[in-house]
Amino acid sequence: MEPRKRAEREAGEFNQMSLKLIEVKDRYIRFSIDGITPTIANALRRTLINDIPKLAIDKVTFHHGQIRDAEGNVYDSSLPLFDEIVAHRLSLVPLVSDLSMNFRDQCICEGKGCALCTMTYSINKIGPGSVSSGDMQPLGNPELVPADREIPIVKLGKNQAILVSAEAVLGRGKDHAKWQVTSAVSYKYHREYIVKKDQVENWAVFKEKCPNSVVKETAKEIIFSDDTPCRWIRELLDTKNVDVREDDTTYIFKFETDGSLKAIDVLEYALKRIPQRLNILLESLSAVD
Repeated sequence: MEPRKRAEREAGEFNQMSLKLIEVKDRYIRFSIDGITPTIANALRRTLINDIPKLAIDKVTFHHGQIRDAEGNVYDSSLPLFDEIVAHRLSLVPLVSDLSMNFRDQCICEGKGCALCTMTYSINKIGPGSVSSGDMQPLGNPELVPADREIPIVKLGKNQAILVSAEAVLGRGKDHAKWQVTSAVSYKYHREYIVKKDQVENWAVFKEKCPNSVVKETAKEIIFSDDTPCRWIRELLDTKNVDVREDDTTYIFKFETDGSLKAIDVLEYALKRIPQRLNILLESLSAVD
């Protein structure tokens, strides 16, 4: 099949899919999708990993020299770690992100940095003590704080202090790992276990232990699914007289986020992003013709 026709077919199949949420938390989601091909399933997985934007520190400015507190005490700004290591650690701190912000290279400021594309953070702390992500103070939008407040950055000794400012911008995981929102992104086929009640004596035990896994029940049989995790269901694989059936048209996805975005917001963005990417592909193929 020609690449353009294949892209058109897949774009149409994506629009005809149906999605069902199985489990939703702030940083975790499990859902099922049917009506798509393996190609689209893998495209969704790669989009979730590489193509979701988030904020991350991209520039850190260190104040070198003497630092004075409110009482006039003098502290040394020399840190136990190289500046590069501290900057690297700051860049990996997940930040609560605002997807309404602009990418810096697409902003009206023409990449100079403004409130529409850049978020600034400051750290001002004296030792002795530990500096953590919770010491990063957002300037401008108080909601865009570090998603985890206890990530260690550096330890300060007596008479040591740190004074830095850092700029965060939107990016994508395909550009650098610091912009990767998700982890443990995976999918599998929908699987069912058909249990004949007269052939499996302890079928009622599985029903009692995993009530959310029951798909259908009749007088003669009961059907379970492992779409919703239940450790007892795994034992059915080793049970005699149990038929296992996989549906290669229905996919069960799950992933976690680092807290920079809610899992449901990540999923909504990914579902909108894939048709955009396919349209870009179609336009490029049309240009070739």
